Amino acid sequence: MEKNLRQQKTNIIKIALFGPESTGKTTLAKQLADYYETEWVPEFARDYLQIKWEENKQICTEGDMMPIAYGQVALENEKLETAQKYLFCDTNLMVTKVFSEVYYGVCNPLLNEAALAHEYDLFFLTDIDVPWEKDDIRDNPNKRETVFSVFKQTLIDNKKPFITISGDRESRLVKATAIIDNLTIAKKRGFSSADFVEIYNHGIPFEKILKQLNIFKKGISKSNLISPATLDNGILSLSTADFEEKASFFDIHKENFKICKFIPASGAATRMFKFLIAFLNTYDIEKEAINSYINRKKDKDLSIFIVAMDKFPFFDAVYKQLKVIYPNFDTLDRDYKNYYFIKILLSPDYFDFANKPKAVLPFHKYKTHIANPIEEHLNECVHYAATNNTSNLHFTVSEAHQELFEKAIAEVKEKIESESGTQINISFSYQNKRTDSIAVDVKDNVFRSQTGSFIFRPGGHGALIENLNKIDADIIFIKNIDNVIQNNIDKTTLCKKGLAGVLIATQQKVFGYLNAIEKEQIKEEDIDKIVEFLMQNLSIEMTNDFNKFTYENKISKIKELLDRPIRVCGMVKNEGEAGGGPFWIRNDKGDVSLQIVESSQVDLTNKKQKSILEDATHFNPVDLVCGTKNYKGEQFNLADFVDHNTGFIVEKSAEGKIVKNYELPGLWNGGMSNWLTIFVAVPLITFNPVKTVNDLLKPAHQPQ
Repeated sequence: MEKNLRQQKTNIIKIALFGPESTGKTTLAKQLADYYETEWVPEFARDYLQIKWEENKQICTEGDMMPIAYGQVALENEKLETAQKYLFCDTNLMVTKVFSEVYYGVCNPLLNEAALAHEYDLFFLTDIDVPWEKDDIRDNPNKRETVFSVFKQTLIDNKKPFITISGDRESRLVKATAIIDNLTIAKKRGFSSADFVEIYNHGIPFEKILKQLNIFKKGISKSNLISPATLDNGILSLSTADFEEKASFFDIHKENFKICKFIPASGAATRMFKFLIAFLNTYDIEKEAINSYINRKKDKDLSIFIVAMDKFPFFDAVYKQLKVIYPNFDTLDRDYKNYYFIKILLSPDYFDFANKPKAVLPFHKYKTHIANPIEEHLNECVHYAATNNTSNLHFTVSEAHQELFEKAIAEVKEKIESESGTQINISFSYQNKRTDSIAVDVKDNVFRSQTGSFIFRPGGHGALIENLNKIDADIIFIKNIDNVIQNNIDKTTLCKKGLAGVLIATQQKVFGYLNAIEKEQIKEEDIDKIVEFLMQNLSIEMTNDFNKFTYENKISKIKELLDRPIRVCGMVKNEGEAGGGPFWIRNDKGDVSLQIVESSQVDLTNKKQKSILEDATHFNPVDLVCGTKNYKGEQFNLADFVDHNTGFIVEKSAEGKIVKNYELPGLWNGGMSNWLTIFVAVPLITFNPVKTVNDLLKPAHQPQ
């Protein structure tokens, strides 16, 4: 037996099974040793106490703790000598320590010190979701939850890296081996066990972290622009009569479809009030007049905000609150009035607008009430996204904000349903944390906060392709939460229905061809007609060697090109808004297609590429109608149609330092890169986003 409680040093990866009795530690230790063809360390106490029971019918006492501890360490060190790469420990001194404290209320100082000092690359905390198995030396199954909590808290208090393992024996093995394999890779890449557990607990698969780090090192290739998409050269131009015809076509057929409106609405409105936040953070009212600050900072946004303050839909509510807080408010100096107005508007104790989602903020002032984007979207959806007196509306939200959404919906839903005769079904989803990205510093090394932890940020709106993938609908309208206008519902409705009409007509053609292919009804002479449809209606350029293909290969290629989700995207005239636009691009395979491209995806140091970008005539307003089911009515797996080479590397700040994050291919950019695409010119009135609070002063957001 060991003369001390020291562990032997080793490069072997040691995994400790940790948890109350009868939670599957021994079973999993044996399974893992067999799987990795190595050793496992049995529980010394089991044989020790079994002998004691059989010889004298004596049970475990506090005096047995040290002999058990010495025996356990001896077993572990012995097995370490023959272990291959891994060693799996059925138990360890930390288990002995916890049992001593739980059952005897005390732990020998030597045992306690050794238990805390012993190191393992990872603890598997075995859950109590397996049946209790009785034997001679086990206590009873009562209070399993309490004892499990003690075990878990011990790991937390002593900062031990652990992951809870639940499920039956088969699923536990699958989970455990996947974790161990990734832990092994992480160790080789310089991550500690604590690092690995932090990433695991955040929910990001470790292989994704490695891919992100590789992207930072290699960079992201820029888009290869050929030319802007323009009217009748990639962008379909429709007259008002054409829109009316397409809208009528949609109305005739819509009863055959399940329709949903999908609204990206995650995140707070922080950017909307960015210039006001900067003002509050840097302005000292005791030392400077606001006009002096504006002139010194050249802050036109602040000047506009103050001059037009009474035109904002929230003005009356804020003014009323100010008079409650400051009874003499009306007698204050003008600078103090303006300063307090901005302060109360953003204060967490009062309106807290910068920390709330845009969806619940006051956007429009009507004669009878103030409307927020949620009300405007509900009102829109019953006008164009309804069928069979039912409208389905889906919001992607932050989990922290869902309650605010639900409250705002409850205030207006019944009224809109009553007036429209349409039932509105509302659902929510969150952006999956698995799609978050890890921050790196300017040298592409993983960034650590002052506490040593990582910084994770959402992977951008491209992550919402997963949310969209789960929507069970035949036709999906997509529109951003802040792109709503006051009045003009008829123009908005006509435009959206027109786009949907284009989608249905295109689907009918595409599905007709695909059904004919499946039934082997396509003849040689039909191929030219289908190719013409691909080129003229779907802007797909055929490869130069297509005509050399055999009949069978031509059919196969046509099926591959047609059997995809479809998007019809509204495009507005380019009036200098920051964001993406429609372009003809060539990918790394040489294929030419229509894509929505952001300026950040273009190599601005290349004069030709920059010139093409600047020649864009249209802009992407995020006004889409999508078909995400195939000709058999089956849901496409939308992840199969993402161009993973079109993500973004963006600069952010953390703890006063510049950090970089990877954002996934954008939802309507690379996230839909391999969809069938139709661009349609739509009226500018349909695009009036609220990027900053001052946008609410534009005519589209003001009373008429």
